[in-house]
Amino acid sequence: MASGLSDGKAAGQLLTEAGERELRVGEDKPIRISSGHRILHHDGKCSRPHGHNYEITVSVTGELTEEGWVVDKGDITSIISEWDHRFLVQRGDPLIEAFEQSGDGDALVVLDHPPTAEVMAVLLEEKLTAELPETVSEVAVSVRETSELCAAL
Repeated sequence: MASGLSDGKAAGQLLTEAGERELRVGEDKPIRISSGHRILHHDGKCSRPHGHNYEITVSVTGELTEEGWVVDKGDITSIISEWDHRFLVQRGDPLIEAFEQSGDGDALVVLDHPPTAEVMAVLLEEKLTAELPETVSEVAVSVRETSELCAAL
């Protein structure tokens, strides 16, 4: 019988000896979501409601789980997809009331900060860190809003 690459090590031993690993999701083909937003107290054109096809990449560092991965990619994409085809607004934006009155309140994501690419990256990092397994030690997210603007750690 041929031996595996682990030279006969038990699977559990292989995983514990592997140390921390990095999983990159979207590195060559970013996760795409379409979302609208506006920057409420901005003096320029970004104060108007508009949208972007955001491109998001995620790096997750942690120990391998019993399943043999750092995290399940589906756990990452399901969190990010919560913002797909939604409109991101800052708490206090009058658009909130307009969306609710029109019956589209479920299309909103209300943030405590302006919905910039930088804030989106930080909030996604926080949400992923909170919801991914305790074996994860670091999460980094980049959010590309346009070909000219990318927010990253």
